[in-house]
Amino acid sequence: MFNKAILIGRLTADPELKTIPSGASVCTFRIACDRRFSGKDGERKADFITIVAWRQTAEFVSKFFTKGKLIGIEGSIQTRDYTDKEGNKRTAFEVVADNCFFVGSKAESGGGSGSYSAPHEDAAPAAPVAYASGDAGDFEEVETDSDLPF
Repeated sequence: MFNKAILIGRLTADPELKTIPSGASVCTFRIACDRRFSGKDGERKADFITIVAWRQTAEFVSKFFTKGKLIGIEGSIQTRDYTDKEGNKRTAFEVVADNCFFVGSKAESGGGSGSYSAPHEDAAPAAPVAYASGDAGDFEEVETDSDLPF
């Protein structure tokens, strides 16, 4: 069996961080995910999906994400049955997040690390790659080696 959900969307409200009696952190929030197609009226639709994150992932989301921020989610779909206030039986569909990460530009995401794991403070930033102009003079012919097995 396989149950994997990968989503990118915008938070519809600030995430809510709570601590359950056992001491574990839990964060519940919703994201809006645009559909890939437009309706007959030409307007794009969105799906609103409930996400549940636990422990370090929950703390990461509550610390770095707010309403309107773009977020990436990796997790699994989970269902649960419950009875509402009027006594009707209901089923809730949620994505339980295994990993949450920034998506988009650094300015949009507000900086920080790329996912819930802390960055290494002693790591040097990668040097930007410089490319030449792309002229034919930028390339040189590679000599063939007859000892290659293919």
